[in-house]
Amino acid sequence: MTSALAVPTLGFVPLTVELPDDVIRRLRAAAAARGISIEQLAVEALARVTAETEPTASVELAFIAAGASAEGITHRIDELLADGFGHD
Repeated sequence: MTSALAVPTLGFVPLTVELPDDVIRRLRAAAAARGISIEQLAVEALARVTAETEPTASVELAFIAAGASAEGITHRIDELLADGFGHD
């Protein structure tokens, strides 16, 4: 009889990435300088980059307004509406 042992992943998923040699050298040097593993440094770097590019929850709304202006047609809005502007 065999049984499987479930090992929790602690929220981590394995990821294999192919990197150029110069990036690997810099990654190793930076990790060694900080006294952490390459994996820890990669997690921190990726977390920082994805946090910077995370979409915001706010929605940008278009804004259209009519008001007093010396330029364009807004100073003539009442006249244009009276003439049926926009009605075919």
